[in-house]
Amino acid sequence: MKSVNLPRKATAVAALCAALALSPFVQAESDIMERSFCVFDPVGANGPLFAITKTFQPIALKQGIKLDLRAYTDEKVAAEDFKAGQCDAVLLTGTRAREFNKFTGTLEAMGAVPGEEEMRLLYNTLSQEKARPFLIDGDYEVAGVFPGGAVYLHTRDRAIDSVEKLQGKRIATLDFDTASVRMVRHVGASVVGSNSANFAGKFNNGSVDLAYAPAVAYSPLELYKGVNPNGGVFKYALAYMNFQVIIHRDRFPDDAGQMVRDQAIKRIDEAYEIIAEAEAGIPSDVWMHPPQEDVAEYDKMLRKVRLSLLEDGVYDERAISLMKAIRCRVDGSRSECAS
Repeated sequence: MKSVNLPRKATAVAALCAALALSPFVQAESDIMERSFCVFDPVGANGPLFAITKTFQPIALKQGIKLDLRAYTDEKVAAEDFKAGQCDAVLLTGTRAREFNKFTGTLEAMGAVPGEEEMRLLYNTLSQEKARPFLIDGDYEVAGVFPGGAVYLHTRDRAIDSVEKLQGKRIATLDFDTASVRMVRHVGASVVGSNSANFAGKFNNGSVDLAYAPAVAYSPLELYKGVNPNGGVFKYALAYMNFQVIIHRDRFPDDAGQMVRDQAIKRIDEAYEIIAEAEAGIPSDVWMHPPQEDVAEYDKMLRKVRLSLLEDGVYDERAISLMKAIRCRVDGSRSECAS
């Protein structure tokens, strides 16, 4: 990791870990409660996300909590260990978190969150206590959701500047994500199964023609190696990435989740500053700006795919309805707001 963008972003994510660690457990001072927190970091134990979370161990210990942090470079393994009960809490991306909560796993639905204003409204809504029922699914609770930024399509060839030109092209696709696979096939491109640990390498070495990622990944994962010298980053938000802290409900006090959410919403500005800095860090000549008339067509295309995934049960109808209401609140002129 050679960029300052991800470490700063890690600070914001670590705030969730700190809030979780500092939840006010009622216990005798002589007791030490051990809790494990599995942290997905693409670099592992030497990565910035994991490094920041380590700084909270002594703070947690003062509160009677021995925080056992475990680094994972493979997000799938982190999720499986959490599901198997080997982690009391876990930090995952929103797409991977879908198996633990369909509602919050729908927040990354393609085209559902066009920009920062809509995402801020969404996060403010979910941070309220009355939203908690949506964040609980069986034994799990989503204790916090934090923004990761808009997801953009990265290409090795600037000539690929329209949906039509995606036909037959190889796209590094999260193979566990039904939505991503559906979208890639919808545009006639070829799915090249990938995960969070290897998609960047495939893009950089030319194994694929395109990959999708938020701006915060551009420098840390060295995506510029794949973009240069003939590629670019298509400035159209396919989706809005987020990180989620998920806990085993029976291993924490009942109010622990809300405590984390309260802390997370207080640090939301810091997260958006980090995202803005990362986007500004991508050279202006790298960005590819689609014509406005094409943007309208892309919006319609994503909506069509989004609704098909909803019909197939991949997305949660309540989340889809909430995000539509927020989109129409921000921009009532959208064609979908007439219905």
